[in-house]
Amino acid sequence: MKKVEAVIRPEKLEIVKKALSEAGYIGMTVSEVKGRGIQGGIVERYRGREYVVDLIPKVKIEMVVKEEDVDNVINIICENAKTGNPGDGKIFVIPIERVVRVRTGEENEKAI
Repeated sequence: MKKVEAVIRPEKLEIVKKALSEAGYIGMTVSEVKGRGIQGGIVERYRGREYVVDLIPKVKIEMVVKEEDVDNVINIICENAKTGNPGDGKIFVIPIERVVRVRTGEENEKAI
């Protein structure tokens, strides 16, 4: 099993969620986060003054999937979150040793 963490633009969340659901990937955790990458932030103007916003609002989607599903999940996220501009996000894949469903005690693939 693998944990897929995708940090994407907030406005792309609903599109990505729908595409993942239609492909059968229902379970996910979504968090509002802030971060920055190579774009380093943006310069805003307010009442004639400039200020730098160096942490940009993003959304993080976390999913645990079977190892054989990782590439499909990544492709779905990339296809639906991409704008072609800096700041589209990143996807991280992390190994998972064990999963336990609290309600039933089921473990690993039965628990996801």
